[in-house]
Amino acid sequence: MDDDALMRSRVSGADHEDPDPGPQPGHEYRELCGGPLDGLLLDVTGWDTEQLTDGAALLTEIGRYGPGGRAHYEPRPTDPRRWDWAGDTP
Repeated sequence: MDDDALMRSRVSGADHEDPDPGPQPGHEYRELCGGPLDGLLLDVTGWDTEQLTDGAALLTEIGRYGPGGRAHYEPRPTDPRRWDWAGDTP
């Protein structure tokens, strides 16, 4: 994703009615690839190295398990700025 596309993307967890759901200056993001949150950005501002290496289990209502389920994303080995979907859990 180029810088222009990044700035037009929607941040995971942003309110659907937010007039500016995109990335904010001074924040660090990861692009979510595949799965129910494909194409969203995850704000990882302030995350430490271990957290960035581990990835994340993100709450989502649109995954396999519906409300309360989690979508798991892990850093892509060849490009850690992109996190690939690794599956859903209840």
